[in-house]
Amino acid sequence: MNPTPPTVLVFAANDPSGGAGLMADILTLASLGCHTLPIVTAMTVQDSAGVQEFHAVDSEIVDEQARFILEDIKIDAIKVGMVGSVENLAVIAEIASDYPDIPLILEPVFSMGRGEELSNEELISAMRELLIPHTLIVTPNHTEARLLASDDPDEQEEIPLDAAAQRILECGCEYVLIAGTHEKTPKVVNTLYSRLGRVRTDQWERLPGSYHGAGATLASAIAGALANGVEIADAVRDAQDYTWQALSQAFRPGMGQFIPDRLFWARSTEEEIAEEIATAAAAAEFEPPAKLQ
Repeated sequence: MNPTPPTVLVFAANDPSGGAGLMADILTLASLGCHTLPIVTAMTVQDSAGVQEFHAVDSEIVDEQARFILEDIKIDAIKVGMVGSVENLAVIAEIASDYPDIPLILEPVFSMGRGEELSNEELISAMRELLIPHTLIVTPNHTEARLLASDDPDEQEEIPLDAAAQRILECGCEYVLIAGTHEKTPKVVNTLYSRLGRVRTDQWERLPGSYHGAGATLASAIAGALANGVEIADAVRDAQDYTWQALSQAFRPGMGQFIPDRLFWARSTEEEIAEEIATAAAAAEFEPPAKLQ
């Protein structure tokens, strides 16, 4: 029997464009050698430009989807994206409390695409109180970090990211990775925090364009690395490198945003294709040896 690859249980919404949500998670985790166990939390109507509408799956169905899998398969990591409703969040939090030894990676999804709001104050509050205490690492961008750190809109605009990270950590998680993709800086600066302060800071070339599913790719890549047994600081570094490469080779299948190429490593470059053609052409010049009599 072949060995089972690392397994990751994923709670997220279905995105028909394949840019974010479950498809982003599945492709990213598959690229890192993991087997994804997808739990659908919501159905969305969207394209590569943004979300038109979404419909949360009933929380009992979310619970049943996950419980059946957890009773059947050993899980190496849990990744949570868009939860769809407060009821779904509560179900996921209860599951996380029942399986405290499985590392949980939380991508807080509060908006998508063109900035459509997918959450409210009640859901954000529930995330702080119910889910973050069971989370190993939260991976917000700077806007999401400030929303999690404060209910005051005026304070949210001014709160330093270091302070925002510490407030999130006070909710009970072990680490916070704040992505600087939305900051107005020459380079993208991503910082990993623990309760002792900054753990590591990484800088990346800021790529042009707008990307659909970058956050899902990063969080899932961290989950995949952890599922493979990589330590947290190295997992965060490896996940950033993978995400940057996927973004640097993104494609634009529609009229909206670019979609990260999570399978960039499997594509042949123009030079490789030319070499393959030349090799095939050279081989065609040789006739097969005569058949032995």
